[in-house]
Amino acid sequence: MSVIDLSKLPQAEDNLRDFLDSVCETHELDFAAYAGVNPVAQSVHGFVNYPDEWQTLYVEQGFQYKDPTLIMATRSIAPVDWHRLRNEQSFQSVFRAAHDFGISEQGLTIPVRGPFGDVGLFSVTRDCPDAEWKLLKKKILGELQNAAVHLHDNVVHSHALTRSLTHPTLSARECEILQWTAAGKTQQDIGDILSISNRTVEVHLRSSRSKLGALTTSQAVGRAIGMGLIHPN
Repeated sequence: MSVIDLSKLPQAEDNLRDFLDSVCETHELDFAAYAGVNPVAQSVHGFVNYPDEWQTLYVEQGFQYKDPTLIMATRSIAPVDWHRLRNEQSFQSVFRAAHDFGISEQGLTIPVRGPFGDVGLFSVTRDCPDAEWKLLKKKILGELQNAAVHLHDNVVHSHALTRSLTHPTLSARECEILQWTAAGKTQQDIGDILSISNRTVEVHLRSSRSKLGALTTSQAVGRAIGMGLIHPN
C-alpha cells in the first residue's frame, strides 16, 4: 500500500498544512494530522504538521500499518481517545519513537466515512495532564468533528488521486455482469449467458464490489447505475 503526502503534490489546490496549523492555533493544540484510505487505489494519503523528521521516520518504519490510533479509528464510528490505547504494545512502540520529536501520547482521532468506502482520519495532540485534556476535549470536540468532515470532503473532491472513488474503472466484463445482474439474472444465469463458470461470475462481482466500495452486489449495482457505468432496466 503506497503512502502519498498530499501537501507536496503540485496540483494541490489548498494549503492543507496551513489549515492544520490554524486548527492547532485556534484550539491550543500541538499537532494535527489527516490520513485517508482510498479502497480503490489501495493507498494511504494525507498531510500533517508534525516535524518533517518524524514524518520520514514514520513511513520508513512502516508505522502506518501498526499505529493503533489509525487502526482503531478505521473500525470505529466515534472519536477514539488515545488514552484507551496506552496499554497496547503497538501504541508504546510508535509513541516511544514519537516522544523524541516532541509528540505527546495525549491525543484523539476522529473518523469520517464517505459514500464510496473511503475513510478519513483526523488526529490532534496536546501535551498536557489527563484532567486538562479531558476538559479541553469536551470543549472543542464538536469543532474538531466539523474540521474532520471539512478536511475529508475537501480531499475527496479536490485531488486527482481520490477521484477514482467517484469514477472507478470497471472492466468491460465487470460492467456486463453488473448489467445482467441489474436485469434480474442470477449468477448461474449470467454464467450460462456468457459461457463462463459461476465461480468466474463471482470473482468479477467481488472485484466490482471492491472497486465501487460496496458491501453487497445490490449496492454495487445501485452505485454503478448512479455513476452511469450501467443502465437501469
